[in-house]
Amino acid sequence: MARGRVSLQELVRRRTRAGLVARSAERELFRGNFDTAPEDGRHRFLFHVHGTAGVGKTRLVKEFEHLAREQGALTAYVNETAGSVPEVLESVCRQFALRGHRLKELERTLATHRERRHEAETAALAALDPAPDGAPSTGGMALARAGLAGLGLVPGVAPFTAVLDPAQLAHGADRLRSVLAARFRSHEDVRLVLDPASVLTPVLTDELNAVASDVPWIVLLLDTYERTGPFLDAWLHDLLTTDRYGALPDTVVVVTAGQHPADPARWGTFADFMTSLPLQPFTEAEARGLLAERGVTAEPVVAEALRLTGGLPVLLSTIAGTRPAGPEDVTDPSATAVERFLKWEQDPGRRFAALAGALPRLLDADVFAVAADCDRDRAEELYAWVETLPFADRLGGRIRYHDIVRAPMLRLQRGRSPRGWADGHGRLAQAFRRWREQTESGRDTGTLWLDETWCELRLGELYHRLCAAGPTAVSDTLRDLVDACDQGEALAARWVRVLEDAGRDAGAPGVSAWGDRLSAALASGGTRAVLDTLLDWAGHTPLPVPGRLPVRRGGDEPSTTPGGGVPAGPPDFPGDPVGADPMLWDLDLAGAPADVDWMSQEQARLTTPADVTLPAPLLARIHRDRALAHAARGDHTSAVTELSGALALTPDDARTLALRGEYLRALGLHAEAVADLEQATALDPADAYAWASLGATRLTLGHPEGARTALDHALALRPDYTWALVRRARVARELGDPEGRLAALDRAVAAEPDSAWAHCERGDALRAADRDREALTAYDRALALDPGYASAYASRGVAHHRLGHLDEALADLDRALELNPSYAWARERRDAVVQHRDG
Repeated sequence: MARGRVSLQELVRRRTRAGLVARSAERELFRGNFDTAPEDGRHRFLFHVHGTAGVGKTRLVKEFEHLAREQGALTAYVNETAGSVPEVLESVCRQFALRGHRLKELERTLATHRERRHEAETAALAALDPAPDGAPSTGGMALARAGLAGLGLVPGVAPFTAVLDPAQLAHGADRLRSVLAARFRSHEDVRLVLDPASVLTPVLTDELNAVASDVPWIVLLLDTYERTGPFLDAWLHDLLTTDRYGALPDTVVVVTAGQHPADPARWGTFADFMTSLPLQPFTEAEARGLLAERGVTAEPVVAEALRLTGGLPVLLSTIAGTRPAGPEDVTDPSATAVERFLKWEQDPGRRFAALAGALPRLLDADVFAVAADCDRDRAEELYAWVETLPFADRLGGRIRYHDIVRAPMLRLQRGRSPRGWADGHGRLAQAFRRWREQTESGRDTGTLWLDETWCELRLGELYHRLCAAGPTAVSDTLRDLVDACDQGEALAARWVRVLEDAGRDAGAPGVSAWGDRLSAALASGGTRAVLDTLLDWAGHTPLPVPGRLPVRRGGDEPSTTPGGGVPAGPPDFPGDPVGADPMLWDLDLAGAPADVDWMSQEQARLTTPADVTLPAPLLARIHRDRALAHAARGDHTSAVTELSGALALTPDDARTLALRGEYLRALGLHAEAVADLEQATALDPADAYAWASLGATRLTLGHPEGARTALDHALALRPDYTWALVRRARVARELGDPEGRLAALDRAVAAEPDSAWAHCERGDALRAADRDREALTAYDRALALDPGYASAYASRGVAHHRLGHLDEALADLDRALELNPSYAWARERRDAVVQHRDG
């Protein structure tokens, strides 16, 4: 009778499961849980597997998944490739869909979350980034996330919260709440941005309840919990033990697996529904049982295997997989388990393939073909064999060598043939670069950081360049890291990890030093600390500006007084035109700031790898990021200091000159601002930002004709430049051109209909033209867009007063003063209304 054929994949699964023979107690405990009804006190809803690396956690979790499926369970397996609760839920959706159970409503809500998050970051950027043009500048999206972080509910955005003082951050958070509430269509959309788990998780519970009617069990397996636990553990606790997210079906079982025991402070009182499964290396009896299962019974061989592996299952399986024939195969007592595995494998092609497969961090057939450097047919044959190896863990459609086996394989290749090591990594780097460039073809570079495929290819390219000791590999990785910091902590962590991994795997202490220090910085202070560390390490932390810069004490005046004159005091801020609280500076900058730990900075510089030089443009860019962070809290003094540091490195950078000129303007140093801005426009005549800021500065200095020339340059470059149009309207006001003023503001609101500032300015122009009823409509629109806009309330109050609406006028002026108690102009206007009312 012909033997029924099985697939290669099934053979792989059978051999993998055979390696679990010694975990029979854990397997039976988990399997038996499905024979116990959920209402039975013996039933467990949570299993936590924990133990050291190599002890077999992932393999046991995969076996649990297999056992659950045998019981008809719908399963999803998630590991450290997910970096947040929404990403975990996206992975669950994908896996359930592959098994015929789409969570359609959760998929829809996740898609909405991605859209709203992007919109929120754009709104936060507009509120916090002081750039006049409002365009996302370097560090801008990180600043936007800092604004969201001020609400205390967005993970992964510690970068700038340490820079923004609590009062400023709280004020920005309040404003952002108002802006988001006005922008989004529902309160749920706002929550979807500010606290995504609170919206997504109830949808998940509803979906699971619906699915529970079709399947007997639902099993969620969360592996590598030492990495995912920091953002998952509190969420999982609330999901399983509270009613915060709704009722889960009682057929849900969760498995977590990591290197550490469950947190007793969080889970200690829930022993009646969870089981902890600590894994230890195999006992001698268990190890002998596994070897015997694989046909390894000769006592000298068994004894050597026990000595080499220390009972670690992954190494025992590796040794047993070669099936050593007898005592003659045991000769060198100093050999490692991996060396013994390679020695016992008789086929030289397979030995080479096993070693080549260790070079990449993740393998698929394409990557393996490059690593093995052989023709496609031979590569496919060898890859099929590599997939069967006991230390090749399967991750979706790819495999990854277990660290305990991969590390000695890498050391072996690195020591045996340094040139072969470099050549292999060089081939892989070139392949990853080629694949990356193919994904970039015809695409906007600004979208690439959001593309997971592109990120993986770029990280693979950098990893292999670092391992091959490419001359610019570290510098290019650090340059990328600055971009990654702009995308948030989760992505920055992947770029830091590639330095850690390459430094460890290549035995490169300089690369490891970068990785270790940057990893510690990210953990302690987020992406801002990473950028600080790069500057400190390079010895480029700027000293504060000596002496004392002018103190600005600005009010929240509307753009004009009723008579049409310019209000007293310094000019208002571009990018912050919507009624911010007064910006106060009273800084004594004669010495270094108190929080500078110069000893730790000096120690960091001493440990800088001598063979790595950070390029000046990269350091200058970091200074600019820091400047933007300081400006976001209104500290333009420190922002100017940072930009001066950038210009010391790249003195002819037009954009940096334009930023410094704008911040000097904000500080009231108008002559210095003009010098920077005129130099910026000379270096880059196509920079509309610099022309616009120069126009605003000239207007403040009393040169409206020169201001008009500069602003007309800006608008010729960008006809829909809202900030420049509003400034151009102010020039028209000074030149006695009311028609020109209103025309410019009509263009501004057409270009940016969601700009509360532009609508308020237009209301002021209408009020100056005695068109008070039309002005009310403009102010109403401004306040609909930004309910916290004090200037709009004050101006609308004045318009009501002029129309004889005394009660409405007092209500608006009171609201303006409630938002900003130090708003002197609003208080004067209120006094005038009261005097009018009381005769």
